Amino acid sequence: MPELEQLHAGHAPAVLAFELVNRAYFAASISDRGDEFFDRFPDRHSASLAEQEAGICAFYVLVADDGSILGRFNLYDIEDGTAKLGYRVAQQIAGRGVATATVRELCRIAATRHGLRTLRAATSHANVASQKVLTKAGFVPVGPAAPADLGGKSGTWYQRDLQP
Repeated sequence: MPELEQLHAGHAPAVLAFELVNRAYFAASISDRGDEFFDRFPDRHSASLAEQEAGICAFYVLVADDGSILGRFNLYDIEDGTAKLGYRVAQQIAGRGVATATVRELCRIAATRHGLRTLRAATSHANVASQKVLTKAGFVPVGPAAPADLGGKSGTWYQRDLQP
C-alpha cells in the first residue's frame, strides 16, 4: 500500500527517477520542468528541503512498497493559514483514484499538521484529469488562473476550506 511521506534527503534518487520516467507524460498536460531542473536536481532538492525547514512549503511524496515514488503532493507559499497545492502522479497509476485519495489525505494533513485553513490549486482548462481530482477532493472553482500561474496556459483556480 503506498504511503504519503514528507520529503526528506533520502528521497532524492527516487524523486529524480520519478520525474525522468514521467517527463513526457507530464509535459503533455503541464509545463515541462526543463533540462536545467534535471541538470541541477541535487541543488533543487536541497533548496526544497530548506524551504520546507523554513516553513514556506511542505513537500510530500507517495512512496510505493518498493521505495519508488508514485506521486508528488506539495503545499507551497504557506502564509496566514493558506497554501497553494500542486501535485503530479506517475502515468502508471493515473486514472485509478490515487491522486484524489492522496489529495484528500493531504488536505487532512494540511489542517492538522500545518494548521492550514484554506488550500488553492490552479489547473489549465486542458487538464481535465486534474479538474476532476480537485472537484472530487472537495475543491470548488473560484476564478480564472492567469497564464503566469500555469506556465503559459489559462485555467481556473480552485479552493477548499479545511476543517481542523
